[in-house]
Amino acid sequence: MPDSRSQSIRNIGLLSAVQALGGSSSSIIMSVAALAAVNFAPDRSAVTLPVTAMIVGLALTTSTATMVIYRLGRTRGLMLGAAIGIPASIVATLAVILGQFYLFAAGLFLVGMSGAFMQQVRFAAADSVAPEFKSQAISWVMFGGVAAGFLGPQLSALSIGWIPGAEYAASFMVIGVISLLSVLVLAGTRLAPTHAPGATEDKGRPLSVLLRQPEIVLPMLGAALSYALMTLIMVAAPLAMVHLCGHSPTDAAGAIQWHVVAMFAPSFVTGAIIKRIGASLVTAIGLLLIIACAVIALNGITVAHFTITLILLGVGWNFGFIGSTAMLATSYRPQEAGRVQAVNEQVVFGSSAIASLSSGFLLQFVGWEAINLLAIPVATLTILLLGFGALRQARA
Repeated sequence: MPDSRSQSIRNIGLLSAVQALGGSSSSIIMSVAALAAVNFAPDRSAVTLPVTAMIVGLALTTSTATMVIYRLGRTRGLMLGAAIGIPASIVATLAVILGQFYLFAAGLFLVGMSGAFMQQVRFAAADSVAPEFKSQAISWVMFGGVAAGFLGPQLSALSIGWIPGAEYAASFMVIGVISLLSVLVLAGTRLAPTHAPGATEDKGRPLSVLLRQPEIVLPMLGAALSYALMTLIMVAAPLAMVHLCGHSPTDAAGAIQWHVVAMFAPSFVTGAIIKRIGASLVTAIGLLLIIACAVIALNGITVAHFTITLILLGVGWNFGFIGSTAMLATSYRPQEAGRVQAVNEQVVFGSSAIASLSSGFLLQFVGWEAINLLAIPVATLTILLLGFGALRQARA
């Protein structure tokens, strides 16, 4: 049941703040984790493994996180997830100080587990408003990530040398502070009640039936491939800039900063655009922008080329991911939400984990250009499938 208008506005504001905080943790990791790992990784091709561990932790926890939230209630469930980030940051910080590569990966795996809960923020917003406002609620909450685009990279750059003899260690200590702030902000929310599996007599359609519905499968595919392509290019970019093209870590952090801003800044208008032209078309436009970013990357390796590539990648992800989420949020009944959202998160972040794992190896063995070449046919095929789905729906 949607909340009152004033409560909905309050919830969206608080959830937007949580999105900003959680996004700051992610952008810290994307900015410096691979650069920190270079100092103690067993092999250069393994430097993206800790980032991949974070994404794997997220992917493996998504179903559990969704079910925990639906059992405990959204506020308590999200607070629990945010709290996991505190011990995670301690483990990651100690690992950098001690130079323990696999302990570092374990710490980021725990950060990923925390992030699995935070991914439910967008659904918490969507399910707390009337159906006609779902896309806008998702969009407004995601807009909170704009602050993350500035906060995360700046905090990571500022804290690089705070712990003498352990470059980058303090950057991961900051994540613990951010996690604590997230818990405190979440305590002020009053979110719509969840429909726990089995809690109502009408349980909705079986999962086997739901996963045969194009209106459910296609949004999952759009979100998964938008996220996977973004991850593939984003994880490789700082390493390509610093270790292949000779740019400075500051240049890499700056490019990632604008990437994260571009991921979330369009959210202010994405919901309105979806209402005007439809979620399916917005998703397709996002994938076209990802193709454009790959074309820019193939035409040069200056800081400007990398920055423009990452900005286009961020906007493309925004349109593709929010468009797909909006499509999915209107495709199921309330009592089916927990199951559909759990599968969606598993598919989306499982794909992202595979992309992250592949990114370091592809960069090492085939290069930056090949990574961008790969993105073009994958995005094109996804656009064609979305077009097929839209045509089928129009005929129906």
